[in-house]
Amino acid sequence: MLAQQTFHIATRGRGLTEITRQVAQVVANSGVHTGLCNVFIQHTSASLIISENADPEVGRDLERFFARLASDGDPLFEHDAEGPDDMPAHIRTILTNCSLTIPVGEGQLLLGTWQGIFLWEHRHVAHKRTIVVTING
Repeated sequence: MLAQQTFHIATRGRGLTEITRQVAQVVANSGVHTGLCNVFIQHTSASLIISENADPEVGRDLERFFARLASDGDPLFEHDAEGPDDMPAHIRTILTNCSLTIPVGEGQLLLGTWQGIFLWEHRHVAHKRTIVVTING
């Protein structure tokens, strides 16, 4: 059995948005009991991660860490057509994930107790992001 659904998330700018609930709903609607769930983002300046979902400090720490790796406005970067966060957003996406695969068991995502699925917006301004969820089982 194969199922697929696309949904959109409006971000508020740079930061994490938890999408576990939306992905879990797609899995539940699919009727798949055992299989795999693939989550894919159709963008090059936002990414997907599985991270702790209990403490918001985790997201703030991730932002500070990535600011060291890919600083906005770094003169090293030529690609800045959309502003000083343009190339750093692409680098952050490349260093994280554009897709995730999560096992499905008993019709549910088999995430750990403190795991959540997050869309990570790497641009400073708000965007509408498209997520494709494919369940195979």
